[in-house]
Amino acid sequence: MVAQIKTAQIKTNPTKNNQNQTNTNPTDPTLPKSASMVTPIKGNVQVFIAPHRNLYADIIAQGLRVAGQGTKVLLVQPFQTGINQGLKNPRRLVENLEWLRCEAERDLSKDDVELTDVEKLSVLELWDYAKVTIKSARAGLVILDEANLLVARSLITEEELLEVLETRATKVNIILTGTSMPSRIADYVDQVTHRRN
Repeated sequence: MVAQIKTAQIKTNPTKNNQNQTNTNPTDPTLPKSASMVTPIKGNVQVFIAPHRNLYADIIAQGLRVAGQGTKVLLVQPFQTGINQGLKNPRRLVENLEWLRCEAERDLSKDDVELTDVEKLSVLELWDYAKVTIKSARAGLVILDEANLLVARSLITEEELLEVLETRATKVNIILTGTSMPSRIADYVDQVTHRRN
């Protein structure tokens, strides 16, 4: 015996819209657009100020920890130098941490050093790379060592640095270090840490 199964088709009448009921058709151009109630969370901007010019072990450790958790990290030291370094030869401490130093043959961080045109271009090349990374979120954490020297040596303006911080991509965290920091930058950031030694 073969059982026959009959399916019943149920006709449904479309309900008429009440005056109190709103049309939820997203393609209807007459409907007002709803504003998002969720505000994207911006990443933090931290400043570390200290009397000496050393990149602190805890900042490196933070970068390694973030990179180890799978987030891309960019560490830029525009005034720390090394032969065969620069944008074309980044160092990688772990898979997700890219470490860039300026390609020059002398220490550019000393106060009495007058930068040559080639050295200025090399420093600004790293700055431009950092800017693009910050705005495009190619890294979740960007560490910019001795950022104050970019402004102090008139390579960039305080306004340009502030604009990069203000227009950073959502969720990009930034750490700036230096022996000092322009007041407008220090006023803007989320956290300022002064170290005594």
